[in-house]
Amino acid sequence: MALAENSESNLFPENAVPLANWNGQEMPLDEVRVSVLDRAFLFGDAVYEALRVYAGKAWLCAEHMARLQRSLQDMQIECETDRLRERMLATLEHSGVKDGLIYMQITRGVAARTHYFPPQPTTPNELIYVQKFDSDPYAHLREAGAAVVTFPDFRWGRRDIKSVNLLANCFAAQAAREADCTEAILVTPDGRLTEGSHTNLFGVKNGQVMTSPNGHHILPGITRGLVLRLAERASVPVIEEPLLAEKLQDVDELFLTGTTTEVLAVSSVDGNSIGTGTCGPVTEKLCQAYKDSVAEWLEASM
Repeated sequence: MALAENSESNLFPENAVPLANWNGQEMPLDEVRVSVLDRAFLFGDAVYEALRVYAGKAWLCAEHMARLQRSLQDMQIECETDRLRERMLATLEHSGVKDGLIYMQITRGVAARTHYFPPQPTTPNELIYVQKFDSDPYAHLREAGAAVVTFPDFRWGRRDIKSVNLLANCFAAQAAREADCTEAILVTPDGRLTEGSHTNLFGVKNGQVMTSPNGHHILPGITRGLVLRLAERASVPVIEEPLLAEKLQDVDELFLTGTTTEVLAVSSVDGNSIGTGTCGPVTEKLCQAYKDSVAEWLEASM
């Protein structure tokens, strides 16, 4: 089977080395060196955030930092997020990137390899880097919509923590790639559609938006939260309840949300068309609301 052209792999320009900030020191990303005893390397003992950059500014920064703080608290990693935010914004400014992505990762730090947390306090390792976007990787799908596949959801029970433990997500994303699709939608054993491998999932039925409620079973997406606020502002009714795989063909529209995905229509699932097989009217309305929200924010921040 032919492999799909992966939107994420085409996200960044070739030969562009991002500017990184490693524990407060700026350097090219390819010069960062990490100990093999860092617990992120050994156990995936770390959390992360990814922020969209528009016109040189960090989009939804307060919301991302609040979620990062929650993840750190739940993982019992001590880190000064105010200092981290200052470093992030300084690195963004020094990078000169106008359209791109900020990645932040905080690990528990370096310690002797034990499954339990180190008995002595460790110093977290803090990585920030800023990478330029070449262009919108999903531009060709904005109107036509994206094809997706379903995949079993066998992730751990604290999906609300944005940890770097993403192996199950990688399996799902690979299944989508091998099926020549943009994303994989995760399905629990009882048939609930939770979210995508790196996106949140929404359905539309009779003009009403449906999406899984927040909880331990999904990541509380920052773009997801924004879209819910935009829907309320646009008088689009929302029901927070899981979509069911067996009723998928009954929905009029499906769409995905995410930091790089923004608001993206789904045209088909497992080869079966959704609605008209293109971007539906409610999805289109929320896509425009997202664009308007970014434009309003940029204008207010001038």
